[in-house]
Amino acid sequence: MRHLEQLPPWAAILVALCVVIGASMTLLGGIGVVRLKSFYQRLHAQTLGYSGGTLLIIIASMLMFSLLEGRAVVHELVIGIFITVTTPITLLMLGRAALRRDRDTKLGHDEIVPPRMRPPASATDRTD
Repeated sequence: MRHLEQLPPWAAILVALCVVIGASMTLLGGIGVVRLKSFYQRLHAQTLGYSGGTLLIIIASMLMFSLLEGRAVVHELVIGIFITVTTPITLLMLGRAALRRDRDTKLGHDEIVPPRMRPPASATDRTD
């Protein structure tokens, strides 16, 4: 197995840029969680920041280790695929749960009751 002593300068610059931009995106996602006001804004900020930032860091890792080892290193792809698939699914599930919570609160249901177990709404309960 051939190991190079160091990365070529163009590759080192590219890897550093990917890591810095990816880490910055992840940091911005974390700051968005703390600074933004509504749940939906915080959810959106962290999803974009974490998935984009992680993708850039994975690309940097693949590039660096592929060049250092002289062969394609692709096991980071498993991590990337996992994050790419699970992040939007998590966003969707959390968003739907929050929408259901907000809708139930607006309708006057203080505790979460599954729809099939709720009593039918009478004509006097409606506020049209």
